[in-house]
Amino acid sequence: MASELANLGLVSAAVAAAMTYARLAASRVGPGLARLAALLPVLLLLPVLPFTFSSIHLRIISAFFLVWLCGFKLLLLAAGYGPLNPALPVVRFVACAALPIKLRERGTDSSRSLPPEFFPAYAARAAVFAALISLRRFRARMPAYAVVAFDGAHMYLMLELFMASAAAFARALLGAELEPQFDRPYLASSLRDFWGRRWNLMVPGALRPSVYGPVRARLGAPAGVLATFLVSGLMHEVMFYYITLEGGTGEVTAFFVLHGACVVAERWCARQRGLWRPPRAVATAATLAFVAGTASWLFFAPVIRSGLDKAIVAECEGMMAALEAAARKLAAAAARLVRS
Repeated sequence: MASELANLGLVSAAVAAAMTYARLAASRVGPGLARLAALLPVLLLLPVLPFTFSSIHLRIISAFFLVWLCGFKLLLLAAGYGPLNPALPVVRFVACAALPIKLRERGTDSSRSLPPEFFPAYAARAAVFAALISLRRFRARMPAYAVVAFDGAHMYLMLELFMASAAAFARALLGAELEPQFDRPYLASSLRDFWGRRWNLMVPGALRPSVYGPVRARLGAPAGVLATFLVSGLMHEVMFYYITLEGGTGEVTAFFVLHGACVVAERWCARQRGLWRPPRAVATAATLAFVAGTASWLFFAPVIRSGLDKAIVAECEGMMAALEAAARKLAAAAARLVRS
């Protein structure tokens, strides 16, 4: 634990220095190939940094933040597009580049304090996550459908808690209003709703201007959707490499290509008049069932086959044990202070 905290400090310092350089380079060189060349050292450094961590959780979260989101932001910056702008103050530029956040363009809330509902909402999510970890010992005895729901809930809560922590830090640091990162994906009534408006919104925020927009302008919206899901699948293969440290199998890419094709079909159906539309509750249940079923078939398969799901569980249990030990030490210290 102590060594990983030291590694976190080292990586954070390296990222801050790299992003400061990226801002300086972008301010001196105009958009285009020359700016891309100036940013190339940073783009080559980012994929290396996650390997600093031995923890699977820290490795994959840092890869997602730095290799995917930050890498795409820097590529957009090289082309002269946002969300990064060399005119931003240094601290704001570094935070917007390295963290999974996006500033609201016309936000009026400049408070550094968090909304009053933040702590109860995320305390409840943290409690559910802790309960899932404590119930992991029963996972081997669960039916297949329950395992998929269990793993999906674990991934969702882990991502949301990590990203909410980063957003809370950024808000305290910047005093700026941020766009949401998730919007209750369990209420999605279609795949378009799930992927485009509810699930991990920082990813579509990066893929729309970098992939969907250019492809749509040349080949039309369906091609733009398919290209976006293909790139998402390939980037997920990269993320899975940071988990398994093994080459990709193509299953994760197939998962996203399948969903891209289904989104194109949904778009076509939505434009047809006279087609039956299921009630929202039925549509939500069908959407979640399709996501869970295809995830079980293609998305989670590489991790389960490699046995890393058990390593992830063990790591979570170790983190919980460390937190409980720290809480006991704090409670003992507080008790000693009261007695004295």
